[in-house]
Amino acid sequence: MESTIYALSSGAVPSGVAVIRVSGPLTRDIVKALCGQVPAERKAVLSRITDPERKELLDEGLVLFFEGPRSFTGEDVAEFHCHGGRAVVARLLEVLGTFENTRPAEPGEFTRRAFDRGRMDLTAVEGLADLIAAETEIQRKQAVRQMGGALGKVYEDWRRRLIHMRAMIEADFDFADEEDVPGSVADEVWSEARALRGEISAHLERSRSGERLRSGLQVVLMGAPNAGKSSLLNAIAGRDVAIVTEEAGTTRDVIEVHLDLNGYPLTLVDTAGIRDTEGRIEKEGIRRAKARAQECDLILWAMEPGGVAIDDPISGLTADLRRDVPHWVILTKADLETHPKQDSSGTIKEIPCSDKNEAGTRVLFEALTHFAEETISVGEAPLATRERHRAYLSECLKGLASAIGSTHLPTELRAEDLRRAADALGRITGRIDVEDLLDVIYRDICIGK
Repeated sequence: MESTIYALSSGAVPSGVAVIRVSGPLTRDIVKALCGQVPAERKAVLSRITDPERKELLDEGLVLFFEGPRSFTGEDVAEFHCHGGRAVVARLLEVLGTFENTRPAEPGEFTRRAFDRGRMDLTAVEGLADLIAAETEIQRKQAVRQMGGALGKVYEDWRRRLIHMRAMIEADFDFADEEDVPGSVADEVWSEARALRGEISAHLERSRSGERLRSGLQVVLMGAPNAGKSSLLNAIAGRDVAIVTEEAGTTRDVIEVHLDLNGYPLTLVDTAGIRDTEGRIEKEGIRRAKARAQECDLILWAMEPGGVAIDDPISGLTADLRRDVPHWVILTKADLETHPKQDSSGTIKEIPCSDKNEAGTRVLFEALTHFAEETISVGEAPLATRERHRAYLSECLKGLASAIGSTHLPTELRAEDLRRAADALGRITGRIDVEDLLDVIYRDICIGK
């Protein structure tokens, strides 16, 4: 018999209320032993919770029972809503462990049982993990759509279409002599395959926004020593994140501040001042700064009046930066009456900024918010949010391209390419050969979920 699992599903204790969840074949028996009876399904009942061995009262709280398969995990589930004191929770968990064939749940095990019983596909599981980790409103909305199965439905529809194409091809060469099988079925299949390839390619291109939304935009603050980077970072964060002194080279490592710009997540990274130096620690800080600049979405180059420009040979950055990374010049210690400089397309190139008051950073906040809105344009359509999705979608496209383009090969071999494409989609939702991924995904979901 499969074990019955239990765990604290609410937040850390002490708290006003603690929710302890139980799932498995012995759930009904456990509820009856602790409460004397099993509540009506899906109805919260105030009950005395008693240790069945010592006959002592543990607590009094709400008890709910969900009969499988109409539950989160697909099996019998119970929830004990008790007082959130440490002693209460610890004692109740201890009593649950005395029942035969029960054990504490592992991280994400309730969710894994839901997946194993077909209650969720793998994209929904990942959506749940993203929802728990969501820090901004737009991240929450995207995660809710994915957890609700919107993304999985798209991929399963594409997979069914590919399976149908293969069936039509097999009918074409298996029953070519039958009168009721129309001729040139394969021609229609290849036309549909080309249309599907276009849909997947467009989805993959749009999904770059989904990946950025999940991880957040990376904006790196760079400049020469004492250009005002750390002061600016502290002003934006609203607290003393970085050390600020008149001594050059104070910042030796990268310092991150996470921002919520109208629901768009952004990580602002302060870095070591760029200059020639003999100090080993400072050199390592500069190396890390340049490494982060290679991976970021935007560079903010802080420059005080008369300071070092980003293309100045002193900075040594011209050959190091990726050509496709935009950069803005942030004029620190600037006159607040100065207006941002823009190019002919309206793109901001220089932004005056001051760390003395809120007005000094307002223009930068507004520019970053506009940049985030333009870069992360997610809309309402479900998007791929993980590198795993992108890898399998690319594999699917390769299979489709091979099937469509290999006109010189036998139809049977081209049908095999369609099978490979369908299998790649199946691995995204968890229908095919994903056992090696499960432990990695579930370990990021908290215990009790």
